[in-house]
Amino acid sequence: MKIGIVSDSLANLDFEGMLDAAAGLGLSGVEVNAGNWSSAPHLDLAKLRGDAGARKTFLSAFESRGLELIALNANGNQLHPTDGARQTATLYDTVRLAGQLGIGKVCLMSGLPAGGPEDRTPNWIVSSWPPETGAILKWQWEEKLLPYWHDLAKVAKENGVKLCVELHGNQLVYNVPTLLRLRVEVGPVVGANLDPSHLMWMGADPHAAVDALGEAIFHVHAKDVYLNKVKQATTSLLENGSLTDIPARSWTYITLGYGHDESWWREFCYRLRMVGYDGWLSIEHEDVLLSRMEGARRSVQLLNAVAPTEVSDFMLQAV
Repeated sequence: MKIGIVSDSLANLDFEGMLDAAAGLGLSGVEVNAGNWSSAPHLDLAKLRGDAGARKTFLSAFESRGLELIALNANGNQLHPTDGARQTATLYDTVRLAGQLGIGKVCLMSGLPAGGPEDRTPNWIVSSWPPETGAILKWQWEEKLLPYWHDLAKVAKENGVKLCVELHGNQLVYNVPTLLRLRVEVGPVVGANLDPSHLMWMGADPHAAVDALGEAIFHVHAKDVYLNKVKQATTSLLENGSLTDIPARSWTYITLGYGHDESWWREFCYRLRMVGYDGWLSIEHEDVLLSRMEGARRSVQLLNAVAPTEVSDFMLQAV
């Protein structure tokens, strides 16, 4: 496995400074945010789409530091009932740019539409009661998500790109069954960007998710969660308090190892290898209590201790 970082983890640095920091941390690559929920401080999407020279310079900046460009990231809600068209344009340009740059992965969300034709806000259904929730989900999947994703998959295939869907709350695809349903409906161009932190705060088991997803894992984000059991006892894991008021929250994104220890992450990496995944572990630092560099540095240290990096050469001896 190789260790990289999501560029927004170092969004306080300019492009060159971010790459210097990544190289200085001993990382092997960078996943670059291209827009939508990110201000994309390290990538000018329009310029790179239209200028072959700019693309060459962009790639050379990675190569000169011994880094790889892992993937582009266009996380957002392209199915938003009022802002979806703008976000779709960014997503499609990101997919096409990935093709132009010769990289094979774009990380994204599934999207979350409204609850019906007249609604103007997204609607995440997490319960089967009251009974109208079933009708909402059916409409969201059949009328919005699947037609959209069939069209998106065509563009991805044309550009030689795999679509790595993050299992994330407030999205139609948020767990293993919904990811596998989308993959069955749309095809193998769709797979998971497996971020264990989201499964943690939703109460799922990321280790079991690795086993269940298997070859459908295209990419992995390395991010941890602190589960505050005292707060959970009264608020549950359905937390909507401020992301920066850590003591008040039932769960919080945190630096690797501060929520789940080294043994947890060692098993996670080993299970990934067991199902055939030997790709990138892309650190996504969102810990508001540690500095970006300290969080990244400690995350690199943990992954260096637990992630297998060499090809197995074990063979049974002939008897």
